[in-house]
Amino acid sequence: MSLDLPLVFAALLGFALLAYVVLDGYDLGVGMLMLAATREEQALMVASIGPFWDANETWLVLGVGILLVAFPAAYGIVLGALYLPVAVMLIGLMFRGVAFEFRVQALGWHRELWNWLFWFGSLLAAFAQGAMLGRYITGFKPGFEFLLFSFVTAASLCGGYVLLGATWLVLKTRGTLRAKAIVWAGWGLAWVALGVLAVSVATPLVSGTVRLKWFDFPATLALMLLPAATLASGAAAVIALRRLRRGASQADWVPFACAVAIFMLAFAGLAYSLFPYVVIDRLTLWQAASHPSALRFVLAGAAVVVPLIVGYTAFVQRVFWGKVQSGLYEQH
Repeated sequence: MSLDLPLVFAALLGFALLAYVVLDGYDLGVGMLMLAATREEQALMVASIGPFWDANETWLVLGVGILLVAFPAAYGIVLGALYLPVAVMLIGLMFRGVAFEFRVQALGWHRELWNWLFWFGSLLAAFAQGAMLGRYITGFKPGFEFLLFSFVTAASLCGGYVLLGATWLVLKTRGTLRAKAIVWAGWGLAWVALGVLAVSVATPLVSGTVRLKWFDFPATLALMLLPAATLASGAAAVIALRRLRRGASQADWVPFACAVAIFMLAFAGLAYSLFPYVVIDRLTLWQAASHPSALRFVLAGAAVVVPLIVGYTAFVQRVFWGKVQSGLYEQH
């Protein structure tokens, strides 16, 4: 029995994008929290993501590469329609990269400037990614209501990244910064709850295709497991944060795990809603896919590259596991 290669590459694309959103999401979230911290805390925040942030962006490159080689027809439509937000995202990521390196050598107000640019770049990249998601869900339709939906999606994704960043800081830091991060995580969780509610209400209104899939009984009954599991993950995060406020220290990983679970469940819901389209209402996976011979060739390369990236990501997380030490990314 032969492999359904377009489906295999769709799964690889989804895996790469989910990995990017979770892994780069927490360091974008940390960046968006920079201005809420003191100078000493900012140094710890940068150190908490320093070994990971640039490697995390590898997943974005992999995802775009898979889209290009496996679904070239969709690549042309998607990147053409999202030219402006993609450019904005890249500008934000460039700000982050430059600011991260330059702040180490800067002194006085120059360091404050680079910290501000690191925050701005993080916010810009996160907002642009959310806007792209909103435009993608609506099938790039013109109209004010679709642009408004993209704005809501962008704001919601920013909240999700703040939640990931705050819970990452709970996991990686101690003392005052950890206490602040617990509070930030609570606000981030509330932000995510409002965002998920708003997007869930608006999505079937802006997309007839999604509406039909969501309200296709009896399949809808099984689909309800996703929001139920999301609520359970959110409740678990609330309970864990309350325990941490009361002084518990053995479960610092729980809020971050709950935040990751919320993202995974949201991604599963999105995948269900859009399947089998790679461009909603326009191109299915099979219509957009490259020739089978090209897919087989690329799959051989992916079988080598993807495990290497996964292995490196796991290795780096293992090496730098534990609470972060100050001064790792500061001038001495």
